[in-house]
Amino acid sequence: MSYDALLWLSFGGPEGPEDVRPFLENVTRGRGVPPERLDEVEKHYQHFGGVSPINRLNLDAIEAVRAELAARGVDLPIYFGNRNWHPMVEDTLAEMTEAGVRSALVFSTSAYGGYSACRQYDDDVLRARAAVGADAPDLLKLRHFFDHPLFVAAFADAVRAAAATLDGEYRLVFTAHSVPESADAAAGPPAEGGHRYSRQIAEASRLVAAELGAGDYDVVWQSRSGPPQIPWLEPDVVDHVDALHAKGVPAIVVCPIGFVSDHLEVVWDLDTEARERAEEHGMGFARAATPNADPRFAQLVVELVREQLDAVPSRKLSEFPEGGCTLNGAPCAPLCCKPAKRPARR
Repeated sequence: MSYDALLWLSFGGPEGPEDVRPFLENVTRGRGVPPERLDEVEKHYQHFGGVSPINRLNLDAIEAVRAELAARGVDLPIYFGNRNWHPMVEDTLAEMTEAGVRSALVFSTSAYGGYSACRQYDDDVLRARAAVGADAPDLLKLRHFFDHPLFVAAFADAVRAAAATLDGEYRLVFTAHSVPESADAAAGPPAEGGHRYSRQIAEASRLVAAELGAGDYDVVWQSRSGPPQIPWLEPDVVDHVDALHAKGVPAIVVCPIGFVSDHLEVVWDLDTEARERAEEHGMGFARAATPNADPRFAQLVVELVREQLDAVPSRKLSEFPEGGCTLNGAPCAPLCCKPAKRPARR
């Protein structure tokens, strides 16, 4: 099948102070997040002038992918759409339809499976096509890439660079966005097509650690939201800093393995909160860069594109089944990344 364009599909972020609350309400709609939690997160954004770096980082990455496509002789226009803030994916898909695009590939800015990391992007595709109507182009979302050798190599080099800023021994800590335990479990077993987020995070961490020759490391979580009575994946990264201090660990290198760019949840949760806690304890702290600005990230995206355009063999370092490649928002397997059932309100 031939493709006319590439849709770059991401999360979105506010562009000014007045955008923050509407953006957060878009993100949390229907999830039962208490207003006081939104108040808290709003302060994080306002700390940076109400502007998330995510849109700028996406635009920078898109330019790098355009250059890489051109270098490979691939003529494929790129369109940018978001789930939660402008440019909204519905508007972008309408623009694509008006431009005559009949079929497009979709790159979503998450390397992993799971409901929030994968299935919600399928929902974005379904919602956007429904909004546009019968003339909407066919959309094929590209696969998960947490175990791609370029993804692993970029993170490994970023850890090396971060560690070089510290003197002496350190503890390697991988971190990713937490999710409710029920949502993680709902992915189902791999034999039935399930792509459990926590397993993929653990595998990506193992692959990077192996590339570094690190036999001992930790995997922790960050950025939880939602009602406090709902169990989420733990431990939290800041709590883990406390635990490492209690054990006498002198320094920490944090690798944000769950993120592809230095957006607000990285610069607040890690560069601000976790760093400040480490400094309170007198511990060394360094944070590895995410791969967004690494040239290998653009190369990775183009490889995923060429898997579909030119039948280039997929490269992966794990034994995990490939997942996430979906046509027009249909899940790649019945149990893959399905949402967890919400508890009944009392």
